[in-house]
Amino acid sequence: MNEPSKEEAKTIRLAERRIFSHSFKPLYDEGMGLVERTAEYLDGMGRTEAKKLSRLAATLYAAESMRLTTRLMQVASWLLLQRAANSGEMTRDQVAAEKSKVRLDTASAREDAAGWSELPEAFVELVNHSLSLQALVRRMDDEIYGRGATPTIASTRGINPVSDQITLLNTAFARG
Repeated sequence: MNEPSKEEAKTIRLAERRIFSHSFKPLYDEGMGLVERTAEYLDGMGRTEAKKLSRLAATLYAAESMRLTTRLMQVASWLLLQRAANSGEMTRDQVAAEKSKVRLDTASAREDAAGWSELPEAFVELVNHSLSLQALVRRMDDEIYGRGATPTIASTRGINPVSDQITLLNTAFARG
């Protein structure tokens, strides 16, 4: 890692201050709450609503559900790592090494996709909230760890991405 210049060393990084303080808890709670609400929706009302969709909208719903859950898994992983650093369970260098497995760039089909207008309103709200949260987390990540610190989809494709996520979560919970 490059040594910061004297000017950079004097700069107060608001995102870093937020992550490593008590004001991180509301962000953490928002992210984990969104994960929980999304899981409840997809396992409950979302299944019922999805059965009512046209074939085109149902296909979009299935694809967007996968993107949504992937996006939230990545954001939750990032939040868990920051919490571990905040509580002293991991050093900043350990977090930086582990977070290289986290992608904060999961896109969405969005409103211009065929069938989008048929998607249930509650589902669209979850997608939009997850996109806003991902954008906030990505900005904070860029500020704390530097632009380009979040790898792209192409650079993070491993042999077993599910195993990578399990390892990341185990490390965040200090079980790995």
